[in-house]
Amino acid sequence: MELRHLRYFVTVVREGNFTRAAERLHMAQPPLSRQIQQLEDRLGVVLLDRQSRPLQPTEAGRFFYEQAVNVLERVETVVAQTRRYAHAEKRRFGIGFVGSTLYGALPMLLRRFRAAYPQLNVELLELGSVQQVAALKDGRIDVGFGRIPVEDPAIARRLLREESLVVALPPGHPLFERPRLRMSDLADEALIVYPKAPRPSYADHVLALYRDSGVRPSAVCEASSVQTALGLVLAAEGLCVVPEAVQRLRRDDLFFRPLDDARAVSPVILYCRAGDAPPEIAAILDLIRAHYREHDIPNALG
Repeated sequence: MELRHLRYFVTVVREGNFTRAAERLHMAQPPLSRQIQQLEDRLGVVLLDRQSRPLQPTEAGRFFYEQAVNVLERVETVVAQTRRYAHAEKRRFGIGFVGSTLYGALPMLLRRFRAAYPQLNVELLELGSVQQVAALKDGRIDVGFGRIPVEDPAIARRLLREESLVVALPPGHPLFERPRLRMSDLADEALIVYPKAPRPSYADHVLALYRDSGVRPSAVCEASSVQTALGLVLAAEGLCVVPEAVQRLRRDDLFFRPLDDARAVSPVILYCRAGDAPPEIAAILDLIRAHYREHDIPNALG
């Protein structure tokens, strides 16, 4: 068994589909299927229920998935630490982020931060909000940007802003004619949420918004990422509620409408270690404040 087998299996489970997993791994679907079959043969157990749609792991598969994720995360840690030793002349500074923050201020922040601290070896890790807490504790990252107010005494949180939410619509959808939408307009529409793992995540934030609004979707489909979710919107599988910055992905065949509801916001939160935050955190907050002032963006930093 090789690490690639673990990566292949984890990707298949996360995507819930061999074809999408193969695309994500930049390989053809038949060889991927053969690799998973070889893995099952090696273990002597069936890991996937191939009759389910989307593809689901068996009980043994769920256990193996959790262990495989832990192994791969540990390997990533070892690789990152090895690179740090190889670049000992530069102190490593790890930044964790959830994918949707890439469409907001994060890219600007990274450019300015690197320019201000050329002596740092800045490394980026895409991690869910809950995963960032673990990564802060074990030193893989020094600061994180997420969307879930995780409660942990070892972690300090700073609310940066409340980002408005918008609804992604497929071409020809009846709601396209409305310039603004209410939560009640989304009743009985299929809903696509992301990410499906790990949880809790932004997906749970959206589902809570529906519950608090008394709105019930006709169906809920879980996607692995915002990109996959928007692809499913284009396929008319349902609607997706996303942070407004995601509109920067605008295409001719994808439409967004704002939600006219004060509860329809998603927090952008900075995480760092409580009592052990590196001095660069203050500089990061100053850079974010400056960006918000330049673009007149409402925020919680003052």
